[in-house]
Order: sequence, then structure tokens, then C-alpha cells
Amino acid sequence: MTYVKNRERLLDHGNRAAREMALEIVERALAQADPYRAVRRLVKLEGDILTVGSHTFNLSRAGRIFVVGAGKATFPIARALEDILGERIRRGIVICKYGQEGELTRIEKRLASHPVPDESGFAAAQDILALVRETQPGDIVFAAFTGGSSALMPYPVAGVTLEEKKQVNRLLLYSGANIIEINAVRKHLSQIKGGRLARAIHPGAHIINLTVSDVIGDPLDYITCPTVPDTSTFAQARATLTKYGLWDKVPASVREYLKNAGPGEESPKDLSDHNLYNFVAVPGTAACRGAYAAARELGLSALILSTMLEGESREVGGTFADIAREIRASGQPLTPPCAVIGGGETTVRISGHCGEGGPNQEFALGAALRLGEVKSAALASVDTDGTDGPTQLAGALVDETTLARAQAAGINLDAALAEHDVSAALRDLGEVVITGATGTNVNDLKVLVVLP
Repeated sequence: MTYVKNRERLLDHGNRAAREMALEIVERALAQADPYRAVRRLVKLEGDILTVGSHTFNLSRAGRIFVVGAGKATFPIARALEDILGERIRRGIVICKYGQEGELTRIEKRLASHPVPDESGFAAAQDILALVRETQPGDIVFAAFTGGSSALMPYPVAGVTLEEKKQVNRLLLYSGANIIEINAVRKHLSQIKGGRLARAIHPGAHIINLTVSDVIGDPLDYITCPTVPDTSTFAQARATLTKYGLWDKVPASVREYLKNAGPGEESPKDLSDHNLYNFVAVPGTAACRGAYAAARELGLSALILSTMLEGESREVGGTFADIAREIRASGQPLTPPCAVIGGGETTVRISGHCGEGGPNQEFALGAALRLGEVKSAALASVDTDGTDGPTQLAGALVDETTLARAQAAGINLDAALAEHDVSAALRDLGEVVITGATGTNVNDLKVLVVLP
């Protein structure tokens, strides 16, 4: 499978050798983060014996098998489970982002909006809740919740409308808050997130969580939150809105609920009365590890600088460019040909009007402003799910020629960054990376290549 759809355009200008190397590393890295292959390795069926990791289940003595889930990496998990279990699956519902290709036979595929929730997601969330309420002792519920499930599966608390929750979601997305902070708010405005869906499943059933992580550190309650205990609190949700100046901007109903909710409304902190089995099929670092292996296979020295990158995207991108400058000047921390790899979640804080763009595009453009003097260098920054921010672009690929070409074309990159309107500039320069839905969703990937 080839992930990058516009490879020819990306390689018809600039430093082709460095750009091609960066793209090849990205391709191989994404392949290593494939949820379908990961689940096929993790889940085995021999006769009536189902093995998931180190746990075994005798299906001749088990009840029914259900599959529920939502997220940008959920479809390949569901497809793998169908290929393994076939007609043993009684029923299932998974919610995928609009545009998700492919069909399922035993599991219903529902489509909904991301990153802003919609009525289709709300209806599907209600159906998932109704389905799990049918569970009985001995049943097995595979829960495949991955990144994006918070938006794809909205179920607001009583007194807060879906439109009001959408307003909160938009404010959070443009605030600069990280995913941990955003989801602390989302979970406390939901009837099914933060472990609440698990509460609806019969305690005598078995809940097998299969997930893919897009959060630094792989915290279960943020990557598969509907069916594991929650560690966040109402106090954290209120603190996040206050920290980013949003408390007075969210609807009054949201403020009232968060302020007045009692202990009975708090998300479950203990699900020890349930049979939970948790598996991170693809960890957040998978693309970084895959990129490192790919670079070594391609004959480059390689370094994973960090899998925990955070901060303002353009600034962290500039730091990567500074590392390229150091490599060229002193041979530290690596000597060319080499690759410096990073992962994590950098963010963009927006106040007022903004154009089209995303954190990976701003990361790349921030690097491009400082790469001009670095011979034979290229940097790719991509969102591994194929969608950078609210765009249909995965990210961008820049090199030492990007700034000069922009200046020659009369494109002001500083202005594009200041106005958070970087997609148009990157498109005009032929620097956008287009993959479409990749089927995975791990931490963002940064690949810096410096050749001799």
C-alpha cells in the first residue's frame, strides 16, 4: 500500500534526493502503525479457543460476541475482528469518519463528523449504548475506541444540547489546549465517555479493549475512555476552560453543569467489578519506531529525538531546523546521511480569525523559515491519520529551497503563519502531503533528513 497520493508533485522540485528519502521513511513508518496487522498478531482463534495477548477464552462456554467502537483507526480493527471471528460475532456497531472506505459484514459501519460532532454521531452513540445494555453474563464485548471517538460519538449530558457541545468543541480545538485537557472537558459533558459506557455493560460480561494510541504516554483513559476508569475530574474540566480563557465563552448550560455537578455525576474511577482486558494494539510511538527502523534500513544513521514533542508547532519546527543546521555545521548529534525523528502532539493557539491550516503544516513551515542555509535537508511533518487539523491534508514536506521559492513567488510565509493560513501557501509551493485516511492514528510524525 502506498500512503502518499501526491508523491510525484512533491518530488518535482527542490532537493529531490532528501525529499524522496523523507517520504520513503514516512511510508514505511505508517505501515508499521497499521492496526489491522497489529490485531491479527494479537488476536488468535483456534477451534473454540480465543486468545488475546496472554488471555484465553473458551467460546464453547462463552456467551455472545459483540463489537463496538468509534474513531479514526477503528475500522481496520473491526475488519480484523471480522476476519478472525467471522459469524461468531453476534452484532456490532462502529462509528467512522465520513469518507471511510470499505465494508463490514457482521458489524454495522456508521459514518459521522470529525472533528466537530454531528447528529449522525449522536444517533450512532445512542445505538451503541442500547446495544451494550443487552449484554448478559459471559458475553464478550470487543471495544475498539481510538483517536477521534470523542467527536464521532457525542452523547451530551442532560441539559446540554448537541449544538452547545459542538460550540465547546470548537472553542477547545482553537485554544491551544492539548488532547488531555480537551478530553477532560469532553468526558465531563458526556453520558458515555470517561468509563460510563462500561457501566452500561453487564458486570458479568468480558470487555476486551483493543485500541490505537494517539496520546503521549498511551494513557488508557484518554485513548479508549468509554470503557476504562477515568482519572480526570470536574475540577480539571473547569480548570482547562479557565486556563484558556474559555469559561465565559462556553454556553451558560455548560458552566452550570460543570459548576453544580455532584459526586454522583463524576466519571467512574473504579471498574474493578467489571472484567476488563486492555490492549494497546498500536502504541503512540509506533510510527516513530517504524521511521527509525526505516532510516537504518535505508543506510542512514538515525536518532529518535523525542516521542513526547509538545509546544507551539511553528516554534518546535524551528528547533528541528536548528538541529539540521547543527548537523551541517558540526556533525552533531549525527553526521550525514542521517535522519532525526520526532513524535508527539504540537499545537496551535488561535485567537480571532484564522485561515486553513493545521499543526503539522505550521511545524513544517516554521522549519522552512530556518532551513534555507542547510544544504541537502528535508523535513516531513504529518498527522498519521491523514488529517492535519480541520484540513484534508496530512501535513507538509519542506526543504532548503522552500523559503527561496516562496520569496520568488511573492508568497509571504511569515504572514501565512501569523494568520494561521498556511495550507494555501504550501499548496502553491507543492509542499502539502496528501494521504487520505490512512487507517491508523498514532502520534504525529516528524522526519528530518540531512544528506551529505
